[in-house]
Amino acid sequence: MELEQRLNEVRARIRKASVNAGRDADAVTLVAVSKTFDADAIRPAIAAGQRVFGENRVQEAQGKWPALREETPGLALHLIGPLQSNKTAEAVALFDVIETIDREKIARAVAAEMQRQSRQPRLYVQVNTGLEPQKAGIAPDDVTAFVAFCREELGLSIEGLMCIPPVDENPGPHFALLAKLTKEAGVERLSMGMSGDYETAVAFGASSVRVGSAIFGTR
Repeated sequence: MELEQRLNEVRARIRKASVNAGRDADAVTLVAVSKTFDADAIRPAIAAGQRVFGENRVQEAQGKWPALREETPGLALHLIGPLQSNKTAEAVALFDVIETIDREKIARAVAAEMQRQSRQPRLYVQVNTGLEPQKAGIAPDDVTAFVAFCREELGLSIEGLMCIPPVDENPGPHFALLAKLTKEAGVERLSMGMSGDYETAVAFGASSVRVGSAIFGTR
């Protein structure tokens, strides 16, 4: 199957899942995860009308997205992988959305860079819904206080929450928990769901889903 066919199938399944959940057919943003794929592999997705992409690593994104954006203005880029403090300046300069604010040190660094660069990427807090020790993210019980800290002490406009459920567990309860936490923390957007579970995420209220291999194929 060609990339455009795979992309259109994902779009159709998102629309169907939205309608089945009683939501607007266009309520969910598809973030095409292009990590590890080079510019030549990404261009067909852009040609097929995809405009929102996700990358895991700042350095990798720097190597391909400036040229792609010059070719096609209006592309939006999400950072969906861990942000190291020594890459904060580059991340704030390059990305439109940073989904992985996951600790106080990073929140402070991002706030300082946003002020220095006079640039305002949209921000999400990453939540470790499964309390996995190897995974980044704020513990669920700490989310409301952390969002308040980011807003009140650092002046950051946190607009959403993001999670990556444990691979060996039913994602539904994790998505339900994230939806509950958005209400408690007073944020509106939910980034959740990947290639294997994005339809479930839509049913639980995802405002964006991060889909890679179902579009670009196996890495």
